Amino acid sequence: MTELIPKLSVLLLIFVRVSAFFVSIPFFSYRTIPPQLKIALALVLSWMMYYTFNVEPFAIDGNYILLILKEAIIGLMLGVCAYIVFSAVQIAGGFIDFEMGFAMANIIDPQTGTQSPLMGQFFNVLLIFVLLAINGHHLILDGIFYSFQFMPIDQLYPNFGNVGTVEYIIKLFGSVFAIAFQMSAPVVATLFLVTVALGITGKTVPQLNIFVVGFPIKIAIGFLVLFIVMGVMIQVMQNLVEIMIIAMRDLMNLLGGA
Repeated sequence: MTELIPKLSVLLLIFVRVSAFFVSIPFFSYRTIPPQLKIALALVLSWMMYYTFNVEPFAIDGNYILLILKEAIIGLMLGVCAYIVFSAVQIAGGFIDFEMGFAMANIIDPQTGTQSPLMGQFFNVLLIFVLLAINGHHLILDGIFYSFQFMPIDQLYPNFGNVGTVEYIIKLFGSVFAIAFQMSAPVVATLFLVTVALGITGKTVPQLNIFVVGFPIKIAIGFLVLFIVMGVMIQVMQNLVEIMIIAMRDLMNLLGGA
């Protein structure tokens, strides 16, 4: 029993990082996955990772409590970093909904339990399909495994307060908004021109009720443009998954002090 406790101290640290990662990472953190399955998957992965690491057992003291907190923060930060990149589709859907007139029709996302735009929900489901099609969920599991190489278990003080880490997160936010604007630009630009045309028509033909005619026209043209650029959208979503993996790797580099 005395020999088992030091081994469990290493396994517990691995389990804390993996479970915190599953709490915040897209796809694995969705509510549609039962919590029992998440815990079982995190425990099995932690047990498999334990036999790949050559780490000395830890003594149960004050430093061990700090190591547990550090592992939880690292897992949450990696998951939130990936979630920030994934939120680009929600932002793009919000831009499109505003132009198509769907902004007032927010729905509850059953996967996250939050309100989301109508087109953002559609893009989110499509992004999950793309993620599974290119084996992105395997890359996510590879990311949490290789995170122990960038940030070892016995590293007590990662670079949480590094200025480069803060700057990187700010740049990541800017990149997400840029990607969201690029995804929504074809539809938004087309609907803007349609709005201008409807405004000119309303001035030249006052008898025409623009509010009655304009909404179905904008919705129809919006769906038509969306159908035309759907192939480009899927390609952008594939690149978005790659950006997510790269963002996680760069964040691990900064936190690990590399």
